[in-house]
This record gives sequence, structure tokens and C-alpha cells, in this order.
Amino acid sequence: MKQGILAGIAAYVMWGLFPIYWKLLLEVPALEILAHRMVWSLVFTALLLLVGRDWAWLKTALHDRRLLLTYTLAATLLGFNWFTYIWAVNAGYVVESSLGYFINPLVSMLFGVVFLKERLRRGQLVAVALAAAGVLYLTISYGSLPWIALVLSTTFATYGLIKKIAPLGSAHGFTLETLVLFLPALGFLLLQESRGVGAFAHQSALTTTLLAFAGPVTSIPLLLFGMAARRIPLSMVGFLQYIAPTGQFLLGVLAYHEPFPPARLVGFSIIWAAFAVYTLEGVIFNRRLAPAES
Repeated sequence: MKQGILAGIAAYVMWGLFPIYWKLLLEVPALEILAHRMVWSLVFTALLLLVGRDWAWLKTALHDRRLLLTYTLAATLLGFNWFTYIWAVNAGYVVESSLGYFINPLVSMLFGVVFLKERLRRGQLVAVALAAAGVLYLTISYGSLPWIALVLSTTFATYGLIKKIAPLGSAHGFTLETLVLFLPALGFLLLQESRGVGAFAHQSALTTTLLAFAGPVTSIPLLLFGMAARRIPLSMVGFLQYIAPTGQFLLGVLAYHEPFPPARLVGFSIIWAAFAVYTLEGVIFNRRLAPAES
């Protein structure tokens, strides 16, 4: 279990530090960063599969139209989520982006009720109601929806829903998703190069290196997360997942000095209360469940 905890912490710390990485690429358009992220993610995962000689599943997957459609939809949602996040970070919305990942587990829980006919326990209902109240308060106080947070949470929750019902394991599924995204991403990068506006190898050595390493930076925390999910209880994974948005939030406020007026503090506090209720309820439920299963 210790290795699982360490893997989980490492994954969420890396995700929490993502704003620093994308801020270093501030001069590169978000769409171009996204394309490099897609291309180099496939290169990285392909190398891992090559080293592990784990290719047998791919031939079957590529001949299954329903499977390809499922993972094409998942890849589209993931790409849209990545683009929104990269754009938001480099446009100065790190704090609002963190809000999206604070409420994401609650959106996922709501999707489970709507699409998978799951039933919420009383504490979970309280958490969802508090989160909705927090979003409503932020909407009223600012006069508009916190759309970045809602796009990030909704796209990632929908992606998670598809992954839950999809048949492939996390590593194979992610490889197929990056394979779907690879050709349009590569085509876009080649178009940028032909127009003479591509950043890769035309800006600083640091920029070129960061673009190339966007693949490993994307893939490694996903692999660590997969390791953690297999080795530690789900309730602990649920608790650890708040490391990432907390790190993003602190970076936005303390490092990048994004505005955080009292009205936003109130709204965030309501949502933090929601995740506190959600986490505490999960811990209590699992502790009660453990003796019954032993």
C-alpha cells in the first residue's frame, strides 16, 4: 500500500504543478501546445509498449468499430479538456481552473446517478447541494457562470464516465486515445511548419525541449495514478485527488497573483465545504463497510 500512496501523491503533485509547465510555454499558442502534447504522448506510450512488448491487443482494437468510436469520443473530450486548461492557465485563470478540479468529483458523482442509475447516500447529496450552491453564488456575485471551471469539470467527468464503461485498461485506453488524436495533431503541426509559424525548433532550446517533453509530462502522472488506483482504497484516492487543485489554487493566488476578492473566497469556501463533506462521508462509509466485509 505504501508504494500506492507514494504513486498517488506523486501523480497529484505533478498535476498540481502543471501551471508552472504551461506558463513556461506562454509564447506558444494553446492549440500548438495541445498538438505537441498529443503527438509526444503517443510517442512516449508507444515506446513503453515497445519495451514491454505489449502490442497484441492493438490489432483487435483497431478492427472493432464500436471500440474505436468509444475511444474517439473519449479522445475528443480529453483534447477539449486539455486545450481549455492550457488556454486558461496562460490567460491568467489558474484559480478558476483549480475550481473545475475541485468540483469534478461531485460532477462525476452526479453523472453516476443520471447515467449509471447509482444512488447517492445522504452525505453525498449534501456535498452535491453545497457544490451547486457555491457555483450559484459565484455566478450571482460575478454576474456570469464560472464557465472555465464548468467546462473542465464537465468534460473530465464525461471522459471518466466513458472510461468507466469502456473495456480497455487505462494504459491501453490512453494509448488508443492518443493514437486517435495523433494524425490531426501532427497534421496541424506540419501546417504550422509550412506556414513558417511553428514554434518547435524555431524558438529557444528551452521551448523546444518543453514541447517535446509534453508527452512524458502528460503520461507519467496518468501511469502513476493507475498504479495508485490499483493498490490503495478508493476513499484514499478520493482524498489524495484534492492535492492537485489545491496546488493549482495556491500557485494562482500566491505565485501568479491572480485576483481573489472576498466574494470569490465565499464561493470557494462553500465548495471546499462540499468536498470536505464528500471526503469525510466517504471515509466514514468505508470504515463502516470494512467490518461487514471481513
